Amino acid sequence: MRVLYYDCFSGISGDMHLGAMLDLGVESDYLKQELSKLSLDAAFSLDIQRASKMGISGTKVNVTLTPHQQSGWHVHPHSHSHARHHHEHRTFKSIEALIQKSALSDAVKERSLKMFWCVALAEGKIHGKEPQDVGFHEVGAIDSIVDIVGSAICLEALHVNKIIASKIELGGGFVQCAHGTLPVPAPATLEILKNVPVTLGRVPSETTTPTGAAIIKANVDEFCEKSSFMIEKIGYGIGHKDFAIPNVLRVLLGEIEEDAVPVDEEIVLETNLDDMSPEILSYVQERLFAIGVKDVYTTAITTKKNRLGVKLSVLVSAEKEAEAMEVIFSETTSIGLRRQRVEKVALDREIISVTTPYGEIHVKCVFMGGKMLKYKAEYEECKQAALKYQLPILHVYESVTVAMKERKRDV
Repeated sequence: MRVLYYDCFSGISGDMHLGAMLDLGVESDYLKQELSKLSLDAAFSLDIQRASKMGISGTKVNVTLTPHQQSGWHVHPHSHSHARHHHEHRTFKSIEALIQKSALSDAVKERSLKMFWCVALAEGKIHGKEPQDVGFHEVGAIDSIVDIVGSAICLEALHVNKIIASKIELGGGFVQCAHGTLPVPAPATLEILKNVPVTLGRVPSETTTPTGAAIIKANVDEFCEKSSFMIEKIGYGIGHKDFAIPNVLRVLLGEIEEDAVPVDEEIVLETNLDDMSPEILSYVQERLFAIGVKDVYTTAITTKKNRLGVKLSVLVSAEKEAEAMEVIFSETTSIGLRRQRVEKVALDREIISVTTPYGEIHVKCVFMGGKMLKYKAEYEECKQAALKYQLPILHVYESVTVAMKERKRDV
Protein backbone atom coordinates (compact mmCIF):
# COMPACT_ATOMS: atom_id res chain seq x y z
CA MET A 1 0.00 0.00 0.00
CA ARG A 2 1.39 3.38 -1.06
CA VAL A 3 1.49 5.90 1.83
CA LEU A 4 2.37 9.56 2.30
CA TYR A 5 3.60 10.76 5.71
CA TYR A 6 3.64 14.40 6.85
CA ASP A 7 6.31 15.22 9.44
CA CYS A 8 5.03 18.59 10.68
CA PHE A 9 7.64 19.35 13.37
CA SER A 10 7.76 22.95 12.08
CA GLY A 11 4.13 23.25 11.02
CA ILE A 12 2.69 23.52 7.53
CA SER A 13 1.60 26.29 5.17
CA GLY A 14 0.28 26.21 1.63
CA ASP A 15 3.53 27.23 -0.05
CA MET A 16 5.61 24.86 2.10
CA HIS A 17 3.26 22.07 1.09
CA LEU A 18 3.61 22.81 -2.63
CA GLY A 19 7.38 22.93 -2.20
CA ALA A 20 7.41 19.56 -0.45
CA MET A 21 5.23 17.98 -3.16
CA LEU A 22 7.52 19.23 -5.93
CA ASP A 23 10.60 18.16 -3.97
CA LEU A 24 9.04 14.72 -3.63
CA GLY A 25 8.87 14.37 -7.39
CA VAL A 26 5.71 15.96 -8.76
CA GLU A 27 6.70 17.66 -12.02
CA SER A 28 6.49 21.45 -11.88
CA ASP A 29 5.41 21.63 -15.54
CA TYR A 30 2.53 19.26 -14.81
CA LEU A 31 1.45 21.36 -11.81
CA LYS A 32 1.52 24.56 -13.87
CA GLN A 33 -0.38 22.93 -16.73
CA GLU A 34 -3.13 21.71 -14.39
CA LEU A 35 -3.36 25.06 -12.58
CA SER A 36 -3.87 26.77 -15.94
CA LYS A 37 -7.25 25.01 -16.09
CA LEU A 38 -8.51 27.44 -13.44
CA SER A 39 -10.18 30.46 -15.03
CA LEU A 40 -8.64 32.97 -12.64
CA ASP A 41 -9.27 36.66 -13.26
CA ALA A 42 -5.71 37.63 -12.33
CA ALA A 43 -2.45 36.38 -13.82
CA PHE A 44 -0.03 34.56 -11.52
CA SER A 45 3.19 32.63 -11.72
CA LEU A 46 4.92 30.05 -9.57
CA ASP A 47 8.39 31.05 -8.43
CA ILE A 48 10.09 27.69 -7.79
CA GLN A 49 13.67 27.52 -6.58
CA ARG A 50 16.11 25.42 -4.57
CA ALA A 51 16.66 26.74 -1.06
CA SER A 52 17.79 25.56 2.35
CA LYS A 53 17.11 26.10 6.04
CA MET A 54 19.82 25.32 8.59
CA GLY A 55 21.56 23.01 6.14
CA ILE A 56 18.44 21.17 4.94
CA SER A 57 17.99 21.58 1.20
CA GLY A 58 14.58 21.52 -0.44
CA THR A 59 12.15 23.35 -2.72
CA LYS A 60 10.76 26.82 -2.05
CA VAL A 61 7.60 28.02 -3.79
CA ASN A 62 6.11 31.48 -3.94
CA VAL A 63 2.97 32.50 -5.83
CA THR A 64 3.48 35.88 -7.47
CA LEU A 65 0.94 38.03 -9.29
CA THR A 66 1.68 39.65 -12.64
CA PRO A 67 2.41 43.32 -11.77
CA HIS A 68 0.04 44.96 -14.23
CA GLN A 69 -2.82 42.86 -12.87
CA GLN A 70 -2.33 44.02 -9.27
CA SER A 71 -3.08 47.72 -9.53
CA GLY A 72 -6.85 47.46 -9.99
CA TRP A 73 -7.41 45.21 -6.98
CA HIS A 74 -9.05 46.08 -3.67
CA VAL A 75 -6.22 45.10 -1.39
CA HIS A 76 -5.89 44.24 2.29
CA PRO A 77 -2.95 43.06 4.41
CA HIS A 78 -2.25 39.33 4.35
CA SER A 79 -1.16 37.55 7.50
CA HIS A 80 0.61 34.32 6.61
CA SER A 81 3.51 35.07 4.30
CA HIS A 82 5.70 38.13 4.07
CA ALA A 83 5.75 37.81 0.26
CA ARG A 84 1.95 37.98 -0.15
CA HIS A 85 0.14 41.31 0.09
CA HIS A 86 -2.83 41.45 -2.32
CA HIS A 87 -6.18 39.74 -2.41
CA GLU A 88 -9.85 40.19 -3.20
CA HIS A 89 -12.88 39.21 -1.14
CA ARG A 90 -14.36 35.89 -2.20
CA THR A 91 -17.08 33.70 -0.73
CA PHE A 92 -17.08 29.92 -0.62
CA LYS A 93 -19.87 30.01 -3.22
CA SER A 94 -17.71 31.96 -5.68
CA ILE A 95 -14.69 29.71 -5.08
CA GLU A 96 -16.86 26.61 -5.53
CA ALA A 97 -18.20 27.98 -8.83
CA LEU A 98 -14.66 28.80 -9.99
CA ILE A 99 -13.46 25.26 -9.31
CA GLN A 100 -16.54 23.47 -10.62
CA LYS A 101 -16.51 25.25 -13.99
CA SER A 102 -12.79 24.52 -14.50
CA ALA A 103 -11.42 21.68 -16.64
CA LEU A 104 -9.81 20.03 -13.60
CA SER A 105 -10.55 16.35 -12.93
CA ASP A 106 -13.46 15.46 -10.65
CA ALA A 107 -11.04 14.03 -8.07
CA VAL A 108 -9.06 17.29 -7.91
CA LYS A 109 -12.26 19.33 -7.68
CA GLU A 110 -13.57 17.19 -4.83
CA ARG A 111 -10.31 17.32 -2.88
CA SER A 112 -9.98 21.10 -3.39
CA LEU A 113 -13.53 21.85 -2.24
CA LYS A 114 -13.10 19.61 0.79
CA MET A 115 -10.16 21.76 1.90
CA PHE A 116 -12.00 25.03 1.25
CA TRP A 117 -15.03 23.72 3.13
CA CYS A 118 -12.87 23.09 6.21
CA VAL A 119 -11.88 26.75 6.18
CA ALA A 120 -15.45 27.93 5.46
CA LEU A 121 -16.81 25.98 8.44
CA ALA A 122 -14.14 27.41 10.74
CA GLU A 123 -14.48 31.01 9.55
CA GLY A 124 -18.27 30.76 9.64
CA LYS A 125 -18.26 29.63 13.26
CA ILE A 126 -15.76 32.31 14.30
CA HIS A 127 -17.59 35.18 12.56
CA GLY A 128 -21.16 33.93 13.07
CA LYS A 129 -21.97 33.42 9.38
CA GLU A 130 -23.20 30.62 7.19
CA PRO A 131 -20.19 28.76 5.70
CA GLN A 132 -21.37 29.38 2.12
CA ASP A 133 -21.43 33.14 2.73
CA VAL A 134 -18.09 33.54 4.51
CA GLY A 135 -16.02 36.31 2.93
CA PHE A 136 -12.52 34.88 2.75
CA HIS A 137 -9.66 37.24 3.51
CA GLU A 138 -6.51 35.09 3.49
CA VAL A 139 -7.71 31.89 1.84
CA GLY A 140 -9.78 33.70 -0.77
CA ALA A 141 -6.68 35.25 -2.29
CA ILE A 142 -5.38 34.10 -5.67
CA ASP A 143 -2.19 32.76 -4.11
CA SER A 144 -4.07 30.68 -1.55
CA ILE A 145 -6.48 29.34 -4.19
CA VAL A 146 -3.38 28.23 -6.06
CA ASP A 147 -1.97 26.67 -2.85
CA ILE A 148 -5.09 24.62 -2.16
CA VAL A 149 -5.96 23.57 -5.71
CA GLY A 150 -2.25 22.94 -6.36
CA SER A 151 -2.14 20.70 -3.29
CA ALA A 152 -5.09 18.70 -4.59
CA ILE A 153 -3.39 18.35 -7.99
CA CYS A 154 -0.16 17.09 -6.38
CA LEU A 155 -1.88 14.64 -4.03
CA GLU A 156 -3.84 13.12 -6.89
CA ALA A 157 -0.63 12.88 -8.95
CA LEU A 158 1.07 10.85 -6.20
CA HIS A 159 -1.65 8.13 -6.28
CA VAL A 160 -1.28 7.28 -2.58
CA ASN A 161 -3.64 4.90 -0.81
CA LYS A 162 -3.25 6.38 2.66
CA ILE A 163 -2.07 9.69 4.15
CA ILE A 164 -0.58 9.79 7.66
CA ALA A 165 0.67 12.73 9.72
CA SER A 166 2.57 13.48 12.90
CA LYS A 167 1.34 15.97 15.47
CA ILE A 168 1.07 19.45 13.95
CA GLU A 169 3.24 22.22 15.44
CA LEU A 170 1.24 25.46 15.63
CA GLY A 171 3.81 27.89 17.04
CA GLY A 172 3.07 30.82 19.38
CA GLY A 173 3.15 34.59 19.78
CA PHE A 174 0.96 36.99 17.76
CA VAL A 175 0.23 37.63 14.08
CA GLN A 176 -1.07 40.62 12.10
CA CYS A 177 -4.06 39.95 9.82
CA ALA A 178 -7.04 41.70 8.27
CA HIS A 179 -8.88 41.61 11.63
CA GLY A 180 -5.96 43.10 13.64
CA THR A 181 -3.45 41.49 15.98
CA LEU A 182 -4.45 37.92 16.81
CA PRO A 183 -2.83 35.30 19.05
CA VAL A 184 -1.03 32.35 17.48
CA PRO A 185 -2.45 29.88 16.66
CA ALA A 186 -4.95 31.97 14.71
CA PRO A 187 -8.60 31.25 15.64
CA ALA A 188 -9.32 29.72 12.22
CA THR A 189 -6.31 27.41 12.48
CA LEU A 190 -7.42 26.16 15.89
CA GLU A 191 -11.00 25.69 14.77
CA ILE A 192 -9.94 23.67 11.71
CA LEU A 193 -7.63 21.44 13.74
CA LYS A 194 -10.10 20.46 16.46
CA ASN A 195 -9.70 16.75 17.28
CA VAL A 196 -6.29 16.73 15.57
CA PRO A 197 -3.17 16.14 17.74
CA VAL A 198 -1.04 19.31 17.88
CA THR A 199 1.94 20.81 19.71
CA LEU A 200 2.30 24.45 20.73
CA GLY A 201 5.01 27.02 21.31
CA ARG A 202 8.04 25.34 19.76
CA VAL A 203 8.83 28.73 18.21
CA PRO A 204 7.36 32.22 18.98
CA SER A 205 5.80 32.61 15.54
CA GLU A 206 3.00 31.24 13.36
CA THR A 207 4.08 27.88 11.95
CA THR A 208 0.75 26.54 10.70
CA THR A 209 -1.61 28.70 8.64
CA PRO A 210 -5.34 28.11 8.05
CA THR A 211 -4.46 26.92 4.55
CA GLY A 212 -1.94 24.42 5.93
CA ALA A 213 -4.43 23.31 8.59
CA ALA A 214 -7.09 22.69 5.94
CA ILE A 215 -4.67 20.61 3.86
CA ILE A 216 -4.03 18.41 6.87
CA LYS A 217 -7.62 18.18 8.14
CA ALA A 218 -9.16 17.37 4.75
CA ASN A 219 -6.61 14.82 3.54
CA VAL A 220 -4.98 12.95 6.44
CA ASP A 221 -6.43 9.52 7.21
CA GLU A 222 -4.47 8.82 10.40
CA PHE A 223 -2.35 10.71 12.92
CA CYS A 224 0.51 8.60 14.25
CA GLU A 225 3.95 9.42 15.64
CA LYS A 226 5.18 5.89 14.99
CA SER A 227 4.45 4.41 11.60
CA SER A 228 6.22 1.47 10.01
CA PHE A 229 6.78 1.59 6.26
CA MET A 230 9.54 1.42 3.69
CA ILE A 231 10.60 4.95 2.66
CA GLU A 232 11.10 5.48 -1.07
CA LYS A 233 11.34 9.26 -1.36
CA ILE A 234 11.76 12.25 0.96
CA GLY A 235 10.74 15.80 0.14
CA TYR A 236 11.35 19.12 1.91
CA GLY A 237 9.21 22.24 1.47
CA ILE A 238 11.16 25.32 2.56
CA GLY A 239 9.34 28.06 4.51
CA HIS A 240 9.92 31.81 4.25
CA LYS A 241 10.62 32.54 7.92
CA ASP A 242 13.71 31.76 10.01
CA PHE A 243 13.21 29.93 13.30
CA ALA A 244 15.45 28.39 15.95
CA ILE A 245 14.54 25.08 14.29
CA PRO A 246 14.52 24.31 10.54
CA ASN A 247 11.42 25.94 9.01
CA VAL A 248 10.69 23.07 6.65
CA LEU A 249 7.88 20.63 5.97
CA ARG A 250 9.17 17.07 5.56
CA VAL A 251 7.10 14.53 3.63
CA LEU A 252 7.87 10.85 3.15
CA LEU A 253 6.57 8.60 0.38
CA GLY A 254 6.72 4.88 0.89
CA GLU A 255 5.08 1.47 0.94
CA ILE A 256 3.34 -0.52 3.68
CA GLU A 257 2.95 -4.24 3.12
CA GLU A 258 -0.72 -5.00 2.55
CA ASP A 259 -0.58 -8.06 4.78
CA ALA A 260 1.09 -6.26 7.68
CA VAL A 261 -1.00 -6.09 10.84
CA PRO A 262 -1.60 -2.39 11.65
CA VAL A 263 -0.20 -1.06 14.91
CA ASP A 264 -2.07 1.82 16.53
CA GLU A 265 -0.99 3.92 19.49
CA GLU A 266 -3.49 4.17 22.35
CA ILE A 267 -3.39 5.31 25.98
CA VAL A 268 -4.03 3.22 29.10
CA LEU A 269 -5.32 4.99 32.22
CA GLU A 270 -5.22 2.99 35.47
CA THR A 271 -6.20 3.66 39.06
CA ASN A 272 -6.49 1.48 42.20
CA LEU A 273 -9.81 1.57 44.08
CA ASP A 274 -10.51 0.02 47.49
CA ASP A 275 -13.23 2.27 48.91
CA MET A 276 -16.17 2.38 46.51
CA SER A 277 -19.27 0.32 45.78
CA PRO A 278 -19.10 -2.28 42.98
CA GLU A 279 -22.48 -1.11 41.65
CA ILE A 280 -21.14 2.43 41.25
CA LEU A 281 -18.10 1.01 39.46
CA SER A 282 -20.47 -0.70 37.02
CA TYR A 283 -22.06 2.71 36.36
CA VAL A 284 -18.61 4.21 35.78
CA GLN A 285 -17.87 1.54 33.18
CA GLU A 286 -21.11 2.40 31.36
CA ARG A 287 -20.23 6.11 31.40
CA LEU A 288 -16.77 5.44 29.98
CA PHE A 289 -18.08 3.28 27.16
CA ALA A 290 -20.72 5.92 26.41
CA ILE A 291 -18.06 8.57 25.71
CA GLY A 292 -16.26 6.25 23.29
CA VAL A 293 -13.31 4.63 25.10
CA LYS A 294 -11.93 1.47 23.46
CA ASP A 295 -12.07 -0.84 26.50
CA VAL A 296 -12.76 -0.81 30.25
CA TYR A 297 -11.84 -3.67 32.57
CA THR A 298 -11.09 -4.34 36.24
CA THR A 299 -8.57 -6.57 37.98
CA ALA A 300 -8.86 -7.86 41.55
CA ILE A 301 -5.92 -6.61 43.63
CA THR A 302 -4.76 -6.26 47.23
CA THR A 303 -3.95 -2.67 48.12
CA LYS A 304 -2.05 -1.17 51.05
CA LYS A 305 -2.96 -2.49 54.52
CA ASN A 306 -4.06 -5.72 52.79
CA ARG A 307 -7.37 -4.23 51.65
CA LEU A 308 -9.19 -5.97 48.80
CA GLY A 309 -9.69 -3.67 45.85
CA VAL A 310 -9.83 -3.41 42.08
CA LYS A 311 -7.60 -1.87 39.47
CA LEU A 312 -9.65 0.07 36.91
CA SER A 313 -8.01 0.09 33.47
CA VAL A 314 -9.24 2.19 30.55
CA LEU A 315 -7.96 1.94 26.97
CA VAL A 316 -8.63 5.23 25.23
CA SER A 317 -7.57 7.28 22.20
CA ALA A 318 -5.72 10.57 22.66
CA GLU A 319 -8.82 12.46 21.46
CA LYS A 320 -10.99 10.96 24.23
CA GLU A 321 -8.38 10.94 27.01
CA ALA A 322 -9.47 14.18 28.70
CA GLU A 323 -13.13 13.08 28.79
CA ALA A 324 -12.15 9.71 30.24
CA MET A 325 -10.09 11.37 32.99
CA GLU A 326 -13.02 13.63 33.86
CA VAL A 327 -15.34 10.63 34.27
CA ILE A 328 -12.81 8.73 36.39
CA PHE A 329 -12.13 11.65 38.74
CA SER A 330 -15.76 12.79 39.02
CA GLU A 331 -17.43 9.38 39.35
CA THR A 332 -14.91 7.34 41.37
CA THR A 333 -13.01 7.84 44.64
CA SER A 334 -9.72 8.07 42.72
CA ILE A 335 -7.47 11.09 43.34
CA GLY A 336 -4.72 10.01 40.93
CA LEU A 337 -4.04 7.67 38.06
CA ARG A 338 -1.26 6.15 36.00
CA ARG A 339 -0.96 6.90 32.30
CA GLN A 340 1.05 5.10 29.64
CA ARG A 341 1.12 4.93 25.85
CA VAL A 342 0.76 1.46 24.40
CA GLU A 343 0.82 -0.01 20.92
CA LYS A 344 -2.37 -1.83 19.98
CA VAL A 345 -2.48 -4.47 17.27
CA ALA A 346 -6.00 -4.87 15.87
CA LEU A 347 -7.10 -7.26 13.16
CA ASP A 348 -9.53 -6.15 10.47
CA ARG A 349 -13.14 -6.89 11.25
CA GLU A 350 -16.46 -6.78 9.43
CA ILE A 351 -20.05 -7.19 10.64
CA ILE A 352 -22.24 -9.33 8.37
CA SER A 353 -25.80 -10.66 8.69
CA VAL A 354 -26.76 -14.32 8.25
CA THR A 355 -30.20 -15.91 8.01
CA THR A 356 -31.03 -18.63 10.55
CA PRO A 357 -34.30 -20.47 11.42
CA TYR A 358 -34.51 -18.00 14.32
CA GLY A 359 -34.16 -14.82 12.29
CA GLU A 360 -31.33 -12.59 11.10
CA ILE A 361 -28.24 -12.70 13.32
CA HIS A 362 -25.29 -10.32 13.01
CA VAL A 363 -21.84 -11.92 13.03
CA LYS A 364 -18.47 -10.24 13.65
CA CYS A 365 -15.87 -11.63 11.23
CA VAL A 366 -12.15 -11.15 11.87
CA PHE A 367 -9.55 -11.10 9.07
CA MET A 368 -5.78 -11.24 8.72
CA GLY A 369 -4.09 -10.81 5.38
CA GLY A 370 -7.48 -10.84 3.68
CA LYS A 371 -8.40 -14.28 5.09
CA MET A 372 -11.09 -14.86 7.72
CA LEU A 373 -9.57 -16.19 10.94
CA LYS A 374 -12.63 -16.44 13.14
CA TYR A 375 -16.16 -15.19 13.65
CA LYS A 376 -18.54 -14.62 16.54
CA ALA A 377 -22.30 -14.22 16.61
CA GLU A 378 -23.63 -11.17 18.46
CA TYR A 379 -24.58 -12.40 21.94
CA GLU A 380 -27.55 -10.08 22.54
CA GLU A 381 -29.23 -11.15 19.28
CA CYS A 382 -28.67 -14.85 20.07
CA LYS A 383 -30.07 -14.27 23.56
CA GLN A 384 -33.21 -12.58 22.22
CA ALA A 385 -33.74 -15.40 19.69
CA ALA A 386 -33.35 -18.05 22.40
CA LEU A 387 -35.92 -16.31 24.63
CA LYS A 388 -38.34 -15.75 21.75
CA TYR A 389 -38.28 -19.38 20.56
CA GLN A 390 -37.88 -20.90 24.06
CA LEU A 391 -34.79 -23.01 23.29
CA PRO A 392 -31.21 -23.27 24.59
CA ILE A 393 -29.00 -20.43 23.38
CA LEU A 394 -26.44 -22.99 22.12
CA HIS A 395 -28.96 -24.01 19.45
CA VAL A 396 -28.98 -20.46 18.14
CA TYR A 397 -25.17 -20.38 18.04
CA GLU A 398 -25.16 -23.73 16.19
CA SER A 399 -27.61 -22.34 13.61
CA VAL A 400 -25.20 -19.45 13.01
CA THR A 401 -22.37 -21.92 12.44
CA VAL A 402 -24.47 -23.76 9.85
CA ALA A 403 -25.37 -20.47 8.14
CA MET A 404 -21.71 -19.39 8.02
CA LYS A 405 -20.68 -22.72 6.47
CA GLU A 406 -23.38 -22.36 3.80
CA ARG A 407 -22.29 -18.79 3.13
CA LYS A 408 -18.67 -19.88 2.74
CA ARG A 409 -19.69 -22.66 0.37
CA ASP A 410 -21.74 -20.23 -1.76
CA VAL A 411 -18.79 -17.82 -1.96
